[in-house]
Amino acid sequence: MSVDAAQLWTLNHRLLTVVLHACGPELAELGLETKEFFVLAEVTASPYPAELAATLMIPKASVTAYVRNLVAKGFVRREIDDADLRRHRLVLTADGEAARDRALAALATEFDRRLARIAPRDRTELQRILLALLAID
Repeated sequence: MSVDAAQLWTLNHRLLTVVLHACGPELAELGLETKEFFVLAEVTASPYPAELAATLMIPKASVTAYVRNLVAKGFVRREIDDADLRRHRLVLTADGEAARDRALAALATEFDRRLARIAPRDRTELQRILLALLAID
């Protein structure tokens, strides 16, 4: 029996969507929209707006809007990059770190609730498979 790649993609997308939807109330309580959460979660690893856009694969204009919202909410601040005074680096504030951590905990709790349906060895195998799928050729 052949595995339908489109069906697997669809199932994966549905799973991620269901988990994010279940976390919606927690994100809303934190004052975050879903896409703002993704930006907030990535700022430490990708502190430059263009880098964020590339990493998250979203338009630079969208990143600009999300960053503007996160700055207004007090979750992120812009700093001049000492290495290149023409660039701004994004830094999480203490409130931003707290919001990110709470949102990630909510996401982890909801996803773990679903992962509990499969055996620990299958979780390990799922992790191996996902890492293999993400590996750059």
